[in-house]
Amino acid sequence: MQTRVIIVAAGVGKRMNSKKPKVLHEVCGIPMITRVINTVKTAGISDIRVVSGSGQDAFAEILPEDVKITVQKEQLGTAHAVKQTAPELSEAEGETLIIFGDTPLISAETVRNLIADHEKTGLKATVLSAYADNPTNYGRVLRKENGTVKEILEETEITPEQKEIKEVSAGAAVFNNRELFKVLDKISNDNPEQEYYLSDAIGLLSSKGARVGAFVTPDKNEIINVDNRLLLARASELLRQRINERHLEQGVTIIDPSNTYIDESVRIGMDTIIYPNTVIKGDTVIGENAIISANCEISNSVIGDKAEIKHSVVTDAEVGSGTTVGPYAQLRPGAKLGEAVKIGNFVEVKKSELKDGAKVSHLSYIGDAFIGERANIGCGAITVNYDGVNKFKTTVGADAFIGCNTNLVAPVSVGERSITAAGSTITDDVPDDSLAIARNKQTTKEGYYKK
Repeated sequence: MQTRVIIVAAGVGKRMNSKKPKVLHEVCGIPMITRVINTVKTAGISDIRVVSGSGQDAFAEILPEDVKITVQKEQLGTAHAVKQTAPELSEAEGETLIIFGDTPLISAETVRNLIADHEKTGLKATVLSAYADNPTNYGRVLRKENGTVKEILEETEITPEQKEIKEVSAGAAVFNNRELFKVLDKISNDNPEQEYYLSDAIGLLSSKGARVGAFVTPDKNEIINVDNRLLLARASELLRQRINERHLEQGVTIIDPSNTYIDESVRIGMDTIIYPNTVIKGDTVIGENAIISANCEISNSVIGDKAEIKHSVVTDAEVGSGTTVGPYAQLRPGAKLGEAVKIGNFVEVKKSELKDGAKVSHLSYIGDAFIGERANIGCGAITVNYDGVNKFKTTVGADAFIGCNTNLVAPVSVGERSITAAGSTITDDVPDDSLAIARNKQTTKEGYYKK
């Protein structure tokens, strides 16, 4: 039978002390709402609806086109949020999974198991629960003598004795869809917060004689509800641990997993070594036998086999096999390095292609340039690519040698096997197999100090 999902994501997250909606905060590089959407899709659910509140433009920017949005104009509680979908869903057949947009650690496997357990038992509703060492701030699951669920009580509603109950609700639950919408109308806001709690639907169903169950996830960390910065950091830590463990199992060496920060979308080949305090983000792909030394930041880049990045920043760039970068280099968007290229200390490369074997060993800026095979760029060389209005291209041919402190004033080209003398400012094209010298003749005034 078809299962649809309603993701409740309308909370403003006051305890986040942020201007953006709570569920748009990122956990390991991905907004929480995006993580929840990806989770339910991986679990096999394609009919997805998000109930959002403020920040509609921000939601529209990140939600996939196949996800429907329903707006909760007034934040009157979770049951009220779900009720906003009634015009489209109240008469629908099948089952509905309710899950919250601020629970980024619930796994697709748990969602699948929750739905399977609900279908197997034939209950009217099945909640996801866990046993927490510290259940404070979570709704407690109260069971009947026969083991079914009697009700879920929020922290503000429980007695001192009930505070000792360790089984807590994760917020997620599967309902028979029609039964869900029938009971939503009966939920009141007679509670200290004066909100309509979705958890009250469980107690109302149970009181009518409907059998309600709970599927217990063995991983209590999955149920973390992220509503402040402390829990955001905790969720990121736990997910980062999952990510790093997956890479370790796949043959990547991570020297200090607790101090290595890798986004979930990153792919890394076997026998690559990642040193501490490194941040690897976005759609980065790193090949096999690479070395990423300490204190690197790599974003949305491709790093080839046997490449080495030393204490450097790499953004939207490509690094070929056997290429070395750094220490203390920066590859900016559009940098494309071939195989066995050397980028040394304090070198910046932007929107430039360096072919196989090229070298820029130290203290140079290469921008809007094409550098040919085996060309050697000397210390302090600069491609002067910007006149204050427009950018221009520099071309250096294969096997050329650019002397130290050469300024290449674009648009300009240096031919294959040509040399520029140290200290030159090159404004005209240099043909192949030539030497270009562009500097003032030295004048020496002897005895000047005494005068």
